[in-house]
Amino acid sequence: MSDENYLNHPSFGLLFRICLVDANRELFTTLYAQRLFFVVTTGENGLEFEPVSRADARIMVENRVRLLRRLGPPQDYDQLLTIYKQTFQ
Repeated sequence: MSDENYLNHPSFGLLFRICLVDANRELFTTLYAQRLFFVVTTGENGLEFEPVSRADARIMVENRVRLLRRLGPPQDYDQLLTIYKQTFQ
C-alpha cells in the first residue's frame, strides 16, 4: 500500500504531498522539478494554495521530522526523512 498523495494545482499541474504541517495544512511540491512549494489548506471553501519559498518549506519539513522523531511512529519518521533527503539534499 502506498501513502503517496497527489493533488492537481490549477496552474502548476500535479503536486506531490511532502508532509502534514498541522491539522488542516499540508506541504506539497511540484511533482517533477520539486522547485515550487505550496502549503495547501483545507477549509470550508475548498482548497487554498499558498506558495512558500524553498527555505520555508525546508524548515517546515525539518520541524515535522523533529516532531516525528520524538513522538511519531518510526516508519513515518523514516519515510519523511527519506523524502527530506530526496527533496532538499
